[in-house]
Amino acid sequence: MLFLEHYGEAHGRQIARAFDIPASMVHKQLKRLESGGLIVGRDVGRTRVFTWNPRSQTAKHLRLFLRAELDALPEDVIDRYFHERNRPRATGKPVEYVDGQKSTP
Repeated sequence: MLFLEHYGEAHGRQIARAFDIPASMVHKQLKRLESGGLIVGRDVGRTRVFTWNPRSQTAKHLRLFLRAELDALPEDVIDRYFHERNRPRATGKPVEYVDGQKSTP
């Protein structure tokens, strides 16, 4: 839920990758949140993208709590879990490799 509050919308693989947990666990929780009315999903191609349900009063209150929790997190936690690239790399921008891993310059 913190990931969803930080980014506004997300899909299961994105959340699983950020927290290094199995995607099946994330998908199961997202389905529960959706069936409970806290979040809504829409299909984008073959991917299901979730966002907060704007009609849910419970979601509005929960989001206030989550925002306060996000603001209280230490900077190293924010850097570890909440700095995912959201836009595609510019065409022609070079990719560096450090120790066999892709790295941005």
